Amino acid sequence: MDVISSTIHTHNSNFLKSDTPITTTRTHYKHTHHLQVCATRVTPTTTTTHQLLDEIPLSDTFAWNRLIQNHLSNKQPQHALSVYHQMLLRGVLPDNHTLPRVLSASRLWGDFVFGKQVHGQAFKLGFGSDQYVVTALIDLYGRLDSIDSAKWIFFKSSGRNSVSWTMLAKLYLMQNKPKLAVDFFHQMVGLGAEVDNVALATAIGACGVLGSIQEGRKVHGIARKCGLEFDVLVSNSLVRMYIDCGSIEHANEVFYLMPSKDVISWTEMIGVSVKNGAFNDGLKLLRLMNRDGIKPDALSFSSVLPACARIAAHKLGKEIHGYLLRNGIDFNIMVQNAIMDMYVKSGFIEYASNIFATMKERDVISWTVMILGYSIHGQGELGVNLFREMEKDSRIGIDQFTYAAVLHACSTARMVEKGWFYFNRIRVPKVTHCALIVSLLARAGLFDEARIFIEERRLERHPEVLRALLNGCRIHRQVKIGKRVIDQLSELEPLNADNYVILSNWYADGAKWDAVDELRETILDMGLKPKKAYSWVELRNKVHVFGTGDVSHPRSEGIYWVLKSLMKKMESKGHRRNPDFSLHDVDEERECIQIGHSEMLALSFGLISTQAKVTIRVTKNLRMCQSCHDFAKFIAKTVEREIIIKDPNCFHHFKNGFCSCGDFW
Repeated sequence: MDVISSTIHTHNSNFLKSDTPITTTRTHYKHTHHLQVCATRVTPTTTTTHQLLDEIPLSDTFAWNRLIQNHLSNKQPQHALSVYHQMLLRGVLPDNHTLPRVLSASRLWGDFVFGKQVHGQAFKLGFGSDQYVVTALIDLYGRLDSIDSAKWIFFKSSGRNSVSWTMLAKLYLMQNKPKLAVDFFHQMVGLGAEVDNVALATAIGACGVLGSIQEGRKVHGIARKCGLEFDVLVSNSLVRMYIDCGSIEHANEVFYLMPSKDVISWTEMIGVSVKNGAFNDGLKLLRLMNRDGIKPDALSFSSVLPACARIAAHKLGKEIHGYLLRNGIDFNIMVQNAIMDMYVKSGFIEYASNIFATMKERDVISWTVMILGYSIHGQGELGVNLFREMEKDSRIGIDQFTYAAVLHACSTARMVEKGWFYFNRIRVPKVTHCALIVSLLARAGLFDEARIFIEERRLERHPEVLRALLNGCRIHRQVKIGKRVIDQLSELEPLNADNYVILSNWYADGAKWDAVDELRETILDMGLKPKKAYSWVELRNKVHVFGTGDVSHPRSEGIYWVLKSLMKKMESKGHRRNPDFSLHDVDEERECIQIGHSEMLALSFGLISTQAKVTIRVTKNLRMCQSCHDFAKFIAKTVEREIIIKDPNCFHHFKNGFCSCGDFW
C-alpha cells in the first residue's frame, strides 16, 4: 500500500499531457495530482468507510462499480467520487462501467474540471469510443459546457448508437429547442441508425413541446414502420403528444388501440378528461383501470379527484379518500392537496380544514387551497388569519395565486386596510389582483375609491374589473352606477348575451317595457342565447336537475305544495318578497313566480326526499336572486336544517335564519 501511495503522490506531471503508457500493475499505475485534488474536494470518507473499502478485493471491479452506483442511486455524487478516489489510491483499474458512473457523478456534482480529467483518463485507457462512455461524456459536456462540445464528441466518436443520438436530442429539449431535437432525430433516421423506443419517445415528446401535430404524425409514422407504435413507452408518449397538440381525438385513438396499458397510460387519459370538464369520463376511466388490473397510484388519484370537486359527486370523492386510506396509497402532499381541494369545492370545508390541520408538511398550494376555501365558504377572516400564519414559515414562497386568494378573503370579509396592504406587496399586480381590489372596495361600498383606482390603473376596458364593480352595485343597490357599468360591458362584449339580460332587467325594474322588448329583439336578431338557470341536487347516487318553472319531475306536485306552504308561513310572519331584479343576470326568473325558481325546486325536492335534520346540498349554475336568498334563510330556520346552495360566486350556508355570505354575494 505504501508503494502505491508514494507512486501516486510523487507523480507531478499532468495526466492528460503525459505520454507515459498506463500499465495494469498496481505499482506502475499512475494518477494525476490534479485528479487527486478534484476527487478530494468531495466529502472525505469516514474511518468506517475506509474499513469497508479495505475489505473489497482489489481485483473485484464489479464491487467498486456497485458501490459507486449505490451512491448515485442515493443522490450522493460526492460520495461516489470519494469512492472512486479511494479506488484509484488502491490501484484498482476502472473499466467501461466505472467511467460512465464517475462521469455522471461529476455532472451531478457540477465539477466539469474533474469530468474533463476523467475524459482524458478514459482516452488513455482505450475507452474513448466505448458507447457507454461516449454517452456519459455527451451528457457531461452538454450540461456543464455547451451542446456544441457535446456534438463535437458525438461526431468524433466511432461509438455512436441510439442512446448517444437520443442523448443529444434530449439536450436540445433541455435547452428548449424542440425543433432542433426533432430535426436531429430525422437526421438519425436518415443515416440508418437503429431507432429504439427511447429515441422515439424523446422525438415524440419534442413534437409535443413544439405543439406541432404534423411533426408528431411524421414521428408516429416512423414508430409504426419500426414496429414500435404499441410499445408502452412509445404509445404513452404519443398519447401525451396528441394531448399537448390539442388533438384529444387522436390521443383517444392511440389509447384505445393500445394492447397493453400501464398506470401512466390510464392516468394521462383520466387527467385530460377531467381537465376538459368530462368528469364522468374521467371517473369511468378510473373504474376501467381498476377492472383492467392496473392499480392507480398517487398521481392517478390526484388527476381524478377534481372530478369529485362538485356537490353532486362528493360521495365519490369520499369513497376515493377512503380507498386511499385503506389501500396504503402514497399519501403525499400532492394527494393531500387534491383531497383538500375536492372537499372545499364539494361543500365540505370542515373536512378540508381537518386534513390541513393534520398535514405534517405543507407547500404553497396547501395554504392557497385553504385560504381560498375559507373565503368562498364565507369565512374570509379565517382565510386572512391563515395567510398571516403562513407568512411565519420562511420556506413558503408566496406566489401570485396565494396573493389572489388572500385578496379574495379580504374582499369576502370586507377588510379594506388589509386588502390594500397585501395588494401593495405584489411586485407586478395582474388584472386578477386589480379586479379583487375593485371587488373589495365595491363590496365595502367605497365606489369613489373604486372609480379612482380603475381610472388610475386604466382598467376601464377589462370586463373582469367591471363585473367586480357591478357586483358591488348589485349588493348596495347602486342602480345608476350599475347602469353605466352595464353600458361599458355591452360595448366591450357586444356578443355576450349576459350583458343584455342585465340591461333588460334594469329597464324592467323601471317599467321601461318598450326598451325591454327592443333588447329582446336585439338578442334574437344577433342570434345570442342567454344562459338558462338550472339547479341540481344529488339523491341516492342520482342527480336531479331542475329548470326555472320546471314541472317535469315526477314529484312536482309535492315539490310545489311544500314551497307554497312555506311561502304562506313566511308571509304570515310579515316577510315580504324582494322584487328587485334591476341588476340580476338571469333572464327568465324575473317573470317567474318565486317558488318556480330552479334552486327552490331543487331545495324542496331535497326536503321531501330526505330525513329530518339531513343537510340539503344544491348547486345552481347562475347567481341566486335576492328573493330566493331571503326565502332560503327562512326555510333553513323553519325546518331546522342546514341548507348549502352553491352558485358561481360562493357557497351559501343557510342555518338558523342566517347565511354565511352575510348577504354579500
